Amino acid sequence: METNGQANGVKSKKKENGDGKDNLWSAILEEVQNQGNTKLPSNKNVLVLGDNETGKTTLIAKLQGVEDPKKGSALEYAYIDVRDEYRDDHTRLSVWVLDGDPGHTNLLKFALNEETFPHTLVLLTVAMTTPWGVLDQLQSWASVLGDHIDKLDLTPEQSLQSKKQQVQKWQRYTEPGDELEPTASSPMKRSSRNLSDELESDDEDNPLPEAVLTTNLGLDIVVVATKTDYMTTLEKEHDYRDEHFDFMQQWIRRFCLRYGAALFYTSAKEDKNCDLLYKYLTHRIYGLPFRTPALIVEKDAVLIPAGWDSMKKISILYENMQTCKPDDYYRDVIVQPATRKSGGHREAEVSAEDEQAFLQRQLAALQAGAPAPRADSPLRTAQRTTAQLDGAKIGMGPGTPGNEGVLANFFNSLLYKKTGSPGARAPDASPAAAAARSDAAAELDRLTRAKRAPPPLDLNSSDC
Repeated sequence: METNGQANGVKSKKKENGDGKDNLWSAILEEVQNQGNTKLPSNKNVLVLGDNETGKTTLIAKLQGVEDPKKGSALEYAYIDVRDEYRDDHTRLSVWVLDGDPGHTNLLKFALNEETFPHTLVLLTVAMTTPWGVLDQLQSWASVLGDHIDKLDLTPEQSLQSKKQQVQKWQRYTEPGDELEPTASSPMKRSSRNLSDELESDDEDNPLPEAVLTTNLGLDIVVVATKTDYMTTLEKEHDYRDEHFDFMQQWIRRFCLRYGAALFYTSAKEDKNCDLLYKYLTHRIYGLPFRTPALIVEKDAVLIPAGWDSMKKISILYENMQTCKPDDYYRDVIVQPATRKSGGHREAEVSAEDEQAFLQRQLAALQAGAPAPRADSPLRTAQRTTAQLDGAKIGMGPGTPGNEGVLANFFNSLLYKKTGSPGARAPDASPAAAAARSDAAAELDRLTRAKRAPPPLDLNSSDC
């Protein structure tokens, strides 16, 4: 009997052990199944704001993997395919690109409203092709965004909750590699971490660092400086030095601290940081892993995740500033180059022909008795004056005594045309009158010489 009882006891223990294993595997399978049912949400949005020519459309095309971007107008819509390799799931991330014309800001209501507000991330774009306008553009678009959010019909609870989430995200940033286990980015670990984010409230007791989230809009914001390949041109053609780029960077990073934003320097042309920007967006929006630490060594490929930066880290840039100070007015240091004036020499030539000088020439011609259209031809005026003095047209052959006077008048007229060309000031005396007097004097002298000549020999004279 004891033997049977012992056997029944062993069987019962084996049955219990089997049930325990079954329960363990069932729990694991149930958890994996629950994770598999958690699909990537399809209601997430990215709103892109920035001036025209800051590369908004090109940047989104790069994130899409499109080689030939097509620029729209007013408010563009696009989408980015997002894939989760851990869950073997994919979804579409909606993208709204607002035109840089301030007249189109009223279209923001279609991209950012009460329904989409909790699910939207904002990209603020500036371009290194116009570095002098970077700070003004960031402040302008942040103001536009803030004004639009103030007009949304959000409840006080919604607004407070969204701002609290931004504070928690900043405080809970951890450097890649600082996690307890390499599996910290796995789906199960990630979901449990997100769950704890909602339950834990101890972070509220920890104050934010200096100058961080002083303007909390309740949205994830990423500042993207595009076209960083142009920084080489700034060095060659505009004498930019490292201290100029450091001055710009510290001002942009201070702006990012104020709004709790991340910062990316990108170049679609050279494919710098574009892939990392895509991964960071999916990390902030969907919780997918992002293992890249902050990058601040290369001045044209800066990457600063939200939560990493601080005023102390920014102050490292101050060491390279020799000719400027960190608090100097931005546009006093990053000066917009003067616009080159084309055709300056031609403008000087045109301005030499003064209106009053032109009118004086016409007046002098009229006073000389010549019609206005003929005022530029003193030779014609001289011929008419000579004809009037002589009473009849006098023909002169090559051998006549007055030929020298005509030649003199001809060369005088050429000399007048040379000095009277456009761009030369008209003489105070009338050229036409002077030429007329010269011709008249020459003609009188010729007539006088002709009268003094001896009379022809008369063969029929009685003196012969």
